Parts: sequence; structure tokens; C-alpha cells
Amino acid sequence: MVDWDLVRSSAWPLLQGLVLGTIPLTALSFAFGLAIAVVVALMRLSPVALVSGAARVYVSAIRGTPLLVQLFIVFYALPAVGLTIAPWPSAILALSLNVGGYAAEVVRSAILSVPRGQWEAAATVGMGYGTTLRRVVAPQAARLAVPPLSNTLISLLKDTSLVSVVLVTEMFRVAQQIAAPTFQFLTLYGLAAVYYWVVCAVLAALQDRLEVRLNRYVTQ
Repeated sequence: MVDWDLVRSSAWPLLQGLVLGTIPLTALSFAFGLAIAVVVALMRLSPVALVSGAARVYVSAIRGTPLLVQLFIVFYALPAVGLTIAPWPSAILALSLNVGGYAAEVVRSAILSVPRGQWEAAATVGMGYGTTLRRVVAPQAARLAVPPLSNTLISLLKDTSLVSVVLVTEMFRVAQQIAAPTFQFLTLYGLAAVYYWVVCAVLAALQDRLEVRLNRYVTQ
């Protein structure tokens, strides 16, 4: 049975955990992960076999191992080789690497979806590889990549609940800390679920608006 008094007294601490922990963790990890994804996607498209192969191994390793294992390796295993990272940077590093592995394939697919003729047309007017990628290919690829990248962002928001295992305080850890002495797990975890749901709904709405805007830009 839901304890409404506990809901009222816990609403603010959980909101603080969301605003000061979960959301910054998600935003930073997604930004770094997206940067990694672009680099890895371009490496995957490289004609140099060694470069392409290295990117393929990275993507395979990330997609083939659980995020929880990656968190444990970064926080608990790296100190064994003399590399100790604080909880927050550890969480951001592990989440960014995880996002990079998944988003790299999204970015690569989006780039490949742009007709080859547009690369050739850009070359005929004197554009180099970087200029063509930035001014011709990226705007069109971004339109196609928005839906899957938005799904990655929403998944990342929910995955931040795992970082409590590396001692990072975010919303779910706050819920755990309050629930432990009271045994009101249904109340606290239910409240945390509502917060996650609301933020995910906001992100989905922003995705819809961004898609409409990019579609209009491409049509023009």
C-alpha cells in the first residue's frame, strides 16, 4: 500500500537526485558518447582495414558485454593496473563508451543512407571530404539519425540507475537510501518510476518537434 506521507516527504529529495544527478549524468554521457560515435562511425567507413577493424572490435566489445560489467571494469578493475578513477568520472566514462558503441552504428547507417552521388556532386564543385561531410552529408544524415539516437538517449536516462553500484548518487540511489530503513520499497521505487516516465515523455516530445523541424529543413 502506498504511503502518501512518505511520497510527500520524499518527492523533493528524489527531485534533487534527478536534477543534480540523473539529468547531468545523462547529458554529459550522451554528449561524450555521441562524439565517440561520430569518430568510430568514420573509422568504420575508413578504407584502411586496420582503422576499420579497430572500430569494428570496439563496437563488438561494447555491444557484446552488459553495461553493468563495463561499469565494474572501469571503477573496480582499472585500479588493479594503477588507474583509479573517481565515481562520477567512472560513471560518465562507462556510460559514454557504451553510448558510443551503440550510436556509432546509427551514425554510420545514417551516413551510408545519403546517396553516393551527392559525394560526387560535392567533389565536382571542389568540396573536400570534411566540407562535404559537414555541409552536405551531415544535415541529411542527422534527420535519419534523430529517432534511433533519441531512443539511445532515453535508454541512457534509465541506465543511469545502474551507476549506484559505483557509488554515484543519483535519483535511484536516493530512493534506495530512503527505502532501506523504512522498507517502503513500493512507494519509493514507484515514485522514482514516475519521475523517469515524466522525463522520458518530455524527451519523446522534444524528439517529435526536432524531427518536424529537420524534415522541414530538408524539404526546403
